Order: sequence, then C-alpha cells, then structure tokens
Amino acid sequence: MMIALSGTPGTGKSVIADALEKKGIFVIRATNTVGSYRLGPDPDRDTDIIDDEKWVQEFLPIDGVVEGHLSHLLPADRIIILRCRPDILRERLLKRGYSKDKVAENVEAELLDIILAEAAEIHGLEKIYEIDTTEKEIIFVTGIVEDVIRGTASPSSGTVDWLSACGDML
Repeated sequence: MMIALSGTPGTGKSVIADALEKKGIFVIRATNTVGSYRLGPDPDRDTDIIDDEKWVQEFLPIDGVVEGHLSHLLPADRIIILRCRPDILRERLLKRGYSKDKVAENVEAELLDIILAEAAEIHGLEKIYEIDTTEKEIIFVTGIVEDVIRGTASPSSGTVDWLSACGDML
C-alpha cells in the first residue's frame, strides 16, 4: 500500500517521516526521486521547475510512505496532508531562511488549502487525511499517521479551515 505524506513546506513532513523510519516503516523522500525530472531553476520563485506529470507517470509504486510536498500527486492508496496554522508556518519558514516572497507564497498556499484541493481533484475526498500539526508533539502526530497506515483512522478532509481562522493574513 502506497501512502502519500504531503503538505506545504514547513508543516512537518520530514520530521514525521524520520519518526516513521525509526519505527521501521519504509519511507521514500520524493526529493530523492525527482532529480531527472528537473527542468531548471525558477528564479522568481526560488525553486526548481519539475516535470511533475512525467514524474507521476514514471513513478514505480512502493509499499510504504512517499514523503514530499508533491507526493499527493502520485496514485497513492491514502493521502495524508499535514497542516500548520499559517502564523506558525511563517515563523518556521523564516527560521529556515526562506525569502519573504517564498514565505508569503507558502503561507498563502496553506491558507487557501492548495495541496488539499489538488489532492481532492486527483483522488477524491475519501482517501484524504488532514492532520493539524500546529503545536502538536511529534509522537502524537506520528501516532495518527500510523493509524492511517493501519487503516484504523477515518478520512478527515475538510477538518482544517485556516481561511476562517486566519484569513486576515492574506
């Protein structure tokens, strides 16, 4: 069973993936699989342009977790989307040294549910599990992710609504 662990940069994907690996769960980092699909830099957005359509077409399904902010594009059996309150996300991204424009782009994406919308369009809502990581302990979030992997959690798309709570940040 292939599980996508996705979310806006800064929501906790890598930290949770590390915790899953320590528990013996097989994890592939999407970042390590997109190298040959890089089309070049996008200097305006301070990122690389990826041929994500080709990457998705050629990705060989795995039995485990694919971690990365593009993983929700893959034909996964379950899609976990980590979420973080936008003001906390902004702090995390600034600490990483992201440019103000890149921080603003990612905070806006989180506010507007961009990854959730993409995942829902591809997979439907019945495969999506949203987890709010804001101020949650790693062990707590990891436990919820393990429940999703085991199939003991119910889909939870639409449970996070930052626009209502933080829409004034736009």
